[in-house]
Amino acid sequence: MPANFERIFTHGFAEANGVRLHYVIGGPANGDLIVLLHGWPQTWYTWRNVMPALAGAGYRVVAVDYRGAGESEKPQGGYDKATMAADIRALVRELGGSHVNLVGRDIDVMVAYAYAAQWPDEVVKLAMLDVPVPATRIWDEAKHKPDPELWHFGLHQQRDIAELLVSGHEQAYISDFYKKRLAAPVADEDIAVYARAYAAPGGLRAGFELYRAFPEDERRFKQFMQKKLPMPVLALAGEKSNGWAETDMAKELATNVRGDVAPRTGHWLPDENPTYVSQHLLAFFAGGTTGSTARTP
Repeated sequence: MPANFERIFTHGFAEANGVRLHYVIGGPANGDLIVLLHGWPQTWYTWRNVMPALAGAGYRVVAVDYRGAGESEKPQGGYDKATMAADIRALVRELGGSHVNLVGRDIDVMVAYAYAAQWPDEVVKLAMLDVPVPATRIWDEAKHKPDPELWHFGLHQQRDIAELLVSGHEQAYISDFYKKRLAAPVADEDIAVYARAYAAPGGLRAGFELYRAFPEDERRFKQFMQKKLPMPVLALAGEKSNGWAETDMAKELATNVRGDVAPRTGHWLPDENPTYVSQHLLAFFAGGTTGSTARTP
């Protein structure tokens, strides 16, 4: 954990949209709100090395364990991304906020998009980190071609069978899953934090339910995509992961997009390259010019 982290940030719980959510919060109480949403198989912990820079710049920073993850409640249902977005919106209100700068990565890019699409007047700026969104062209292309990076979609969507196969092997499964998508090293002890979280009762099932909701997400997102997002959008991805495809996808969803690609970085941007992520988020939220919609040669 970064030095002085526990002095700056505190842990909390709130009832939000009928589910008990765990969050970590810090920074000036009067600062503009930034909400950070993690992916699978992660928890709020993926943001640990990004949060201090954001709080130090004067933002009120909240990293959330979404429904079913980490220390948050793990209900049987509600894992479609529109419902999960409503969870986060309810949490923002529980914390006294109304307007938010929103950052999603991996599966929670989908949650962040669903939030912005349903309540566009409440999202000041949106950052999307390294995952395709259901119903976009890139998503559809990925679904219809063999891709060794996406084999887990099919497994995770098999209710009960996926849990049966992975239960008791969470450390090995999640460690292998993580390391095969890395370009820069992440410590084994950090990956173990995630493995322990998903080994907790209900953790695997809740995580896999995210994937089982994809058909419903596609249906809802096709409706959302009939109107492009009006707020500024930042798209970031790892050079060894989705690269410039993330920016191309964001342009399907929004009218005002800037993008960049993290060099020598894989899929897990905040874990692999937190300095890059911090710098680009700060420039984006402050209205700076870091990042470009132009491609590199």
